[in-house]
Amino acid sequence: MTITQLKKNNVSRLRQRRLVKKLRSRSWLQLRKATLFVLSIVFLFSIIVAAWFAGEDTISRIFAQIYALQENPPIWLEVPMVRGKYLLAPTVALLLTVLLVMKVSPQPRVWSQRLVVGILIILTLRYILWRSLSTLNLVNPLNGVFSLSFFLLEMLMLFGSTIQLFLMLNVKDRRREADEKSVAVINGDFVPSVDILIPTYNEPAFILKRTVIGCQALEYANKKIYLLDDTRRPEIKKLALELGCEYVTRQDNSYAKAGNLNHAIAKTHGEFIVVFDADFVPTKNFLTRTVGFFQDEKVALVQTPQSFYNADPVARNLGLENILTADEEVFYRQTQAIKDGAGSVVCCGTSFVVRRSALLLAGGFVTESLSEDYFTGIRLSAKGYRLIYLNEKLSAGLAADNIAAYATQRLRWGQGTLQAFFIKSNPLTIPGLSFIQRLAHLEGLLHWFGTIARVYFLLMPLAYSFLGVIPVRSNVAELLYFFLPYYLVNLTVFAWLNFQSRSALLSDIYSIVLCFPIALTVIQVMLNPFSKGFKVTPKGTVNNRFSFNWNLALPLIILFIANALSLWQNLGMCMDKGTWSSTVSSEAALQIKGISLGWLWSAYNLVMIGIALLIFVDAPKPDVYEWFDLRRVVRLSIGKQSYWGVTTIISEVGAEVAVTQNPPTHLSKNTPVKLEIVEENLQLEGHIVRTGLKDEFPTVRVRFESVNLTQHRRLVEMLFCRPGQWKRNNTPGEFSSLLLIFKILLKPRILFNRKVDVSAVAVSQV
Repeated sequence: MTITQLKKNNVSRLRQRRLVKKLRSRSWLQLRKATLFVLSIVFLFSIIVAAWFAGEDTISRIFAQIYALQENPPIWLEVPMVRGKYLLAPTVALLLTVLLVMKVSPQPRVWSQRLVVGILIILTLRYILWRSLSTLNLVNPLNGVFSLSFFLLEMLMLFGSTIQLFLMLNVKDRRREADEKSVAVINGDFVPSVDILIPTYNEPAFILKRTVIGCQALEYANKKIYLLDDTRRPEIKKLALELGCEYVTRQDNSYAKAGNLNHAIAKTHGEFIVVFDADFVPTKNFLTRTVGFFQDEKVALVQTPQSFYNADPVARNLGLENILTADEEVFYRQTQAIKDGAGSVVCCGTSFVVRRSALLLAGGFVTESLSEDYFTGIRLSAKGYRLIYLNEKLSAGLAADNIAAYATQRLRWGQGTLQAFFIKSNPLTIPGLSFIQRLAHLEGLLHWFGTIARVYFLLMPLAYSFLGVIPVRSNVAELLYFFLPYYLVNLTVFAWLNFQSRSALLSDIYSIVLCFPIALTVIQVMLNPFSKGFKVTPKGTVNNRFSFNWNLALPLIILFIANALSLWQNLGMCMDKGTWSSTVSSEAALQIKGISLGWLWSAYNLVMIGIALLIFVDAPKPDVYEWFDLRRVVRLSIGKQSYWGVTTIISEVGAEVAVTQNPPTHLSKNTPVKLEIVEENLQLEGHIVRTGLKDEFPTVRVRFESVNLTQHRRLVEMLFCRPGQWKRNNTPGEFSSLLLIFKILLKPRILFNRKVDVSAVAVSQV
């Protein structure tokens, strides 16, 4: 490095430090407001609790009056004086209603979704009234603190879910509109210039290569592709030259991805800008399906879902690669459609198209936060532009390779989103948004605070066991009449409402896995929002053995042990209480019910935490290349003989072929072979790496050799770029999920399926 370059780098670093200081000083006033607001609530609650425990007359009298009201709720909240079996009538009637609706409408339609959502909103409000006016246990300060905090955190989660239900009444599906808008693009009547930007930071060249090839394969002539290398690597510059795309770099890495994109915008001129992350490959029809929306001058951005061509670490570590859907599926199938109806689509950082003039008017990509994409979308909305969500899988990328990378990604999302409270692009205060738009963004912010409630709910059985706390006052009749309808109807329609992307039981497991680090991140952000910088999610790694992530698992290990002790103690106490006379005081009866609920809750927590701990056992990932369960007719030429067969799995570097006629018995490793994929008219050379038997057919595993650029392009287009190839898999239903949970516990992958082969984890394709 020359002296001049060193001087330039020093100047860049100095400029970056000044910019960071300036950003922090500008956000200090907002930081004080948000942080002081949270701290003031905590301080006020602490003062009230301390006064209550100290026996301060006014505070004690207030809580005594509230407790008296709880013991004598309004007459319309009293359980009907009928036999127990008749109390099940509301539950049975509502279940039959929603089951009939789901039978008539297997996929949510406007009428069916509104009917089910209306029932859920009524049940939720009914449940909230019952919890508020009849179930708080304020008999003493200890019970009161746990009862009130449990109630408030539950209400926080119910508030967020009720907002979502309300917004669900106006869900949008743009696929038919895309059919109409795309006609002008296909006919050549609307083909504006498009710049495709691919920002990269340390991603391996083989991942970038398939992304650039996929972009070049797009069925749209008026496009230009830019590879934005923020690590200034010679091999990436060489790759860009080899593939024939533009290479852009800069002197420093200020503002991470947002800075990289803003730097490139100043050097490009297309009317529209498309952004793909380094690992995302579009299908050939990506632009023809999206660009047509921009015929409306008010449309600034079109976002499409993120799909993945590998299993996420949760599914892989549990051995359920082709059973569980990716973690993000709920967001892209349900949440984004809800936000589209509210005019508050979230820009997700990749696989979107944005109008350059609108982006420049909004000031470019937001540099105030780690979530530059989210807040850029907010600024565009605040300027009066429309953001569109097309719920159609038009690209696919790499999910996190292991549970540590998965955690890095989620924690960055949480920190970036919650920085909203400390920047000018706060969706709750920025001028230009409607009330409904702010409400939709508020629900997204509350989602992250829900992890604190999730942690508290995991700890609650310990309060039952070790402190004798009963946070909920109720009897069996009240539970049957108020709680059971709410719970069972929610459980029944949960997967139906999210288009079979996640069952309620499996969703609970996902929420437990990272609840402690995310809850800690939420607290840290509210106290010091800019303490951590941008961390890129590592991709394209290999792991040849099982490994356990102790750092992430430690809180859940401690909680598992504590819940096991809690369960043991509660069972013992239940047996002791069971020997009591049937004539016990109401307080003793309440304690017996509380202990019974405590051991049930502990048992449930043990099962869920046990599965979450298995997720922290990273399964081997034997190959950096992804293998696909793809059928293609092939002809193998071995020496002078030819054999016909069908691929069982295939990747960019090899294929396994089920031969439909017996090959020579003397085949061995390293035998040269020529392989022709007939439908693609693609000839490849390679050598045999393995032979075997699968479904009564002899199989031959071939490793490709000397794949030239033309052949590689054909492989990438076949594997990643076919329109309509990324299908929606459905998650198991609630009963199947329950069976799956017990199967995971009884047959964990690390004990019963230690051998991991690429054929076992191939991604299903058509």
